[in-house]
Amino acid sequence: MSETTPTPATPTPLPEAFRQNLSALRNAVFELHKILIESERATYEQTVGTIPSPGYFLQLLTTDPWFAWLHPLSQMVVTMDVALDSKKDPLTAASAGVLIQQTRSLLTPSETGEGFARHYYDALQRDPDVLFAHATAVRLARPVKPAS
Repeated sequence: MSETTPTPATPTPLPEAFRQNLSALRNAVFELHKILIESERATYEQTVGTIPSPGYFLQLLTTDPWFAWLHPLSQMVVTMDVALDSKKDPLTAASAGVLIQQTRSLLTPSETGEGFARHYYDALQRDPDVLFAHATAVRLARPVKPAS
């Protein structure tokens, strides 16, 4: 009798509907990110002064503490892009679920919190465009249940 070596279970690829939902969520988070950047730029310019050039604005976005709170949202978009485009590690329902949960957690504002949650709360209070983009992203971040 020969022994067989167990093979690791191959993850089940993500059904197309899940992929489409995650892609729609990614697009909504990206749009929210753009709106937050513009909202934060307007607040910065009202407080500090006009930003003289697009290059300088890019430098502020990546290095100035004023904009640092946006980095977790930037990272979430990149993480979703990598997951959706990876050929090496196919996206599974479990990994998509984790991304959706992480997005829901990130998009939870807090009036009394710190960091992203607090700044996000302030942006939602200040700018109706942020509020509308938030509503779209949160709607798409609801848990997806597989079809029965």
